[in-house]
Amino acid sequence: MNIVGDSEHFKQPFDHDEDYVSRADAKREIAIYQELGMKLVALSKTQLSKLELDELIYDNVLKTKTIKVNTEAYRRHLQYIGKLMRNVDVEALQQDIKNVLNQNSNESAKQNVAEKLKDQLITEGDEAVQALIEKHPGLERQKLRQLIRQTKKELTKKPDQDSKSAVELVKYLRSEIAE
Repeated sequence: MNIVGDSEHFKQPFDHDEDYVSRADAKREIAIYQELGMKLVALSKTQLSKLELDELIYDNVLKTKTIKVNTEAYRRHLQYIGKLMRNVDVEALQQDIKNVLNQNSNESAKQNVAEKLKDQLITEGDEAVQALIEKHPGLERQKLRQLIRQTKKELTKKPDQDSKSAVELVKYLRSEIAE
Protein backbone atom coordinates (compact mmCIF):
# COMPACT_ATOMS: atom_id res chain seq x y z
CA MET A 1 0.00 0.00 0.00
CA ASN A 2 1.32 3.45 -0.95
CA ILE A 3 1.14 6.21 1.54
CA VAL A 4 0.24 9.67 0.26
CA GLY A 5 3.30 11.33 1.82
CA ASP A 6 5.70 8.76 0.38
CA SER A 7 9.00 10.36 -0.54
CA GLU A 8 9.24 8.40 -3.81
CA HIS A 9 6.33 10.41 -5.23
CA PHE A 10 7.87 13.75 -4.40
CA LYS A 11 11.37 13.30 -5.79
CA GLN A 12 12.87 16.41 -7.38
CA PRO A 13 15.64 16.53 -10.00
CA PHE A 14 17.98 18.26 -7.55
CA ASP A 15 17.63 15.61 -4.86
CA HIS A 16 20.34 13.34 -6.29
CA ASP A 17 22.26 15.67 -8.62
CA GLU A 18 25.16 17.61 -7.09
CA ASP A 19 25.66 19.77 -10.20
CA TYR A 20 22.05 20.87 -10.46
CA VAL A 21 21.59 24.64 -10.82
CA SER A 22 18.13 26.05 -10.31
CA ARG A 23 16.67 28.51 -12.81
CA ALA A 24 16.71 31.26 -10.18
CA ASP A 25 20.41 30.69 -9.51
CA ALA A 26 21.14 30.69 -13.23
CA LYS A 27 19.26 33.99 -13.66
CA ARG A 28 21.18 35.55 -10.76
CA GLU A 29 24.46 34.51 -12.36
CA ILE A 30 23.40 35.94 -15.73
CA ALA A 31 22.42 39.21 -14.01
CA ILE A 32 25.91 39.43 -12.50
CA TYR A 33 27.48 39.04 -15.96
CA GLN A 34 25.16 41.68 -17.45
CA GLU A 35 25.91 44.09 -14.59
CA LEU A 36 29.63 43.61 -15.19
CA GLY A 37 29.02 44.29 -18.87
CA MET A 38 27.23 47.53 -17.96
CA LYS A 39 30.25 48.57 -15.88
CA LEU A 40 32.48 47.93 -18.88
CA VAL A 41 30.23 50.00 -21.14
CA ALA A 42 30.41 52.87 -18.64
CA LEU A 43 34.23 52.98 -18.84
CA SER A 44 36.02 55.24 -21.29
CA LYS A 45 37.96 53.86 -24.25
CA THR A 46 41.34 54.51 -22.59
CA GLN A 47 40.19 52.77 -19.42
CA LEU A 48 38.99 49.81 -21.47
CA SER A 49 42.34 49.57 -23.22
CA LYS A 50 44.05 49.24 -19.83
CA LEU A 51 41.97 46.15 -19.05
CA GLU A 52 43.02 42.81 -20.45
CA LEU A 53 39.80 41.97 -22.29
CA ASP A 54 39.13 39.42 -24.97
CA GLU A 55 39.08 41.09 -28.39
CA LEU A 56 35.49 40.03 -29.05
CA ILE A 57 34.30 41.48 -25.73
CA TYR A 58 36.29 44.69 -26.27
CA ASP A 59 34.82 45.21 -29.74
CA ASN A 60 31.27 44.56 -28.56
CA VAL A 61 31.64 46.92 -25.60
CA LEU A 62 32.77 49.65 -27.99
CA LYS A 63 29.87 48.81 -30.31
CA THR A 64 27.43 49.15 -27.40
CA LYS A 65 28.59 52.74 -26.89
CA THR A 66 27.23 53.60 -30.35
CA ILE A 67 23.73 52.25 -29.60
CA LYS A 68 21.10 54.54 -28.10
CA VAL A 69 20.50 53.89 -24.42
CA ASN A 70 17.01 52.78 -23.30
CA THR A 71 16.31 50.96 -26.55
CA GLU A 72 15.61 47.30 -27.12
CA ALA A 73 18.78 46.95 -29.19
CA TYR A 74 20.85 48.30 -26.30
CA ARG A 75 19.26 45.85 -23.87
CA ARG A 76 19.82 42.91 -26.23
CA HIS A 77 23.42 43.93 -26.81
CA LEU A 78 24.03 44.06 -23.05
CA GLN A 79 22.59 40.55 -22.84
CA TYR A 80 24.99 39.46 -25.56
CA ILE A 81 27.92 40.97 -23.67
CA GLY A 82 26.70 39.11 -20.59
CA LYS A 83 26.75 35.90 -22.62
CA LEU A 84 30.32 36.60 -23.75
CA MET A 85 31.34 37.31 -20.15
CA ARG A 86 30.52 33.74 -19.08
CA ASN A 87 33.99 32.67 -20.22
CA VAL A 88 35.78 35.37 -18.20
CA ASP A 89 37.06 35.23 -14.63
CA VAL A 90 34.57 37.61 -12.98
CA GLU A 91 36.50 38.30 -9.77
CA ALA A 92 39.72 39.15 -11.61
CA LEU A 93 37.89 41.44 -14.04
CA GLN A 94 36.05 43.21 -11.22
CA GLN A 95 39.39 43.78 -9.46
CA ASP A 96 40.92 45.13 -12.69
CA ILE A 97 37.99 47.54 -13.10
CA LYS A 98 38.44 48.74 -9.51
CA ASN A 99 42.15 49.26 -10.15
CA VAL A 100 41.49 51.26 -13.32
CA LEU A 101 38.91 53.44 -11.59
CA ASN A 102 41.09 53.89 -8.51
CA GLN A 103 44.12 54.69 -10.66
CA ASN A 104 42.36 57.80 -11.91
CA SER A 105 41.64 58.94 -8.38
CA ASN A 106 45.25 58.24 -7.42
CA GLU A 107 46.44 60.38 -10.32
CA SER A 108 44.22 63.25 -9.27
CA ALA A 109 45.44 62.89 -5.68
CA LYS A 110 49.06 63.08 -6.87
CA GLN A 111 48.18 66.15 -8.91
CA ASN A 112 46.60 67.80 -5.87
CA VAL A 113 49.65 67.05 -3.71
CA ALA A 114 51.96 68.52 -6.36
CA GLU A 115 49.77 71.64 -6.67
CA LYS A 116 49.84 72.18 -2.89
CA LEU A 117 53.62 71.73 -2.82
CA LYS A 118 53.96 74.26 -5.66
CA ASP A 119 51.87 76.82 -3.78
CA GLN A 120 53.85 76.21 -0.61
CA LEU A 121 57.18 76.57 -2.44
CA ILE A 122 56.10 79.83 -4.08
CA THR A 123 54.82 81.41 -0.86
CA GLU A 124 57.46 80.20 1.63
CA GLY A 125 60.56 80.31 -0.59
CA ASP A 126 63.93 78.82 0.35
CA GLU A 127 62.81 77.35 3.71
CA ALA A 128 60.20 75.23 1.92
CA VAL A 129 62.76 74.20 -0.72
CA GLN A 130 65.19 73.11 2.01
CA ALA A 131 62.48 71.15 3.86
CA LEU A 132 61.35 69.47 0.64
CA ILE A 133 64.90 68.49 -0.32
CA GLU A 134 65.49 67.04 3.15
CA LYS A 135 62.32 65.01 2.78
CA HIS A 136 63.08 63.98 -0.84
CA PRO A 137 66.85 64.01 -1.48
CA GLY A 138 66.40 63.08 -5.16
CA LEU A 139 65.19 66.58 -6.03
CA GLU A 140 67.57 69.09 -7.61
CA ARG A 141 67.79 72.29 -5.60
CA GLN A 142 68.93 74.42 -8.54
CA LYS A 143 66.14 73.28 -10.81
CA LEU A 144 63.52 73.83 -8.09
CA ARG A 145 64.73 77.34 -7.30
CA GLN A 146 64.92 78.22 -11.00
CA LEU A 147 61.35 77.03 -11.64
CA ILE A 148 60.08 78.89 -8.57
CA ARG A 149 61.84 82.10 -9.62
CA GLN A 150 60.43 81.87 -13.17
CA THR A 151 56.94 81.17 -11.81
CA LYS A 152 57.04 84.17 -9.50
CA LYS A 153 58.26 86.38 -12.36
CA GLU A 154 55.48 85.19 -14.69
CA LEU A 155 52.82 85.58 -11.99
CA THR A 156 53.85 89.19 -11.28
CA LYS A 157 53.53 90.06 -14.99
CA LYS A 158 50.24 88.20 -15.60
CA PRO A 159 48.60 87.14 -12.32
CA ASP A 160 45.33 86.10 -13.97
CA GLN A 161 46.90 83.55 -16.37
CA ASP A 162 48.45 80.15 -15.73
CA SER A 163 52.21 80.21 -15.70
CA LYS A 164 54.17 77.84 -17.96
CA SER A 165 56.83 77.53 -15.29
CA ALA A 166 54.21 76.66 -12.69
CA VAL A 167 52.99 73.82 -14.89
CA GLU A 168 56.59 72.65 -15.34
CA LEU A 169 57.14 72.83 -11.59
CA VAL A 170 54.08 70.69 -10.92
CA LYS A 171 55.18 68.14 -13.54
CA TYR A 172 58.66 68.01 -12.02
CA LEU A 173 57.28 67.51 -8.51
CA ARG A 174 54.89 64.78 -9.68
CA SER A 175 57.59 62.89 -11.54
CA GLU A 176 60.21 63.09 -8.77
CA ILE A 177 58.09 62.58 -5.67
CA ALA A 178 56.74 59.05 -5.49
CA GLU A 179 54.63 58.54 -2.39
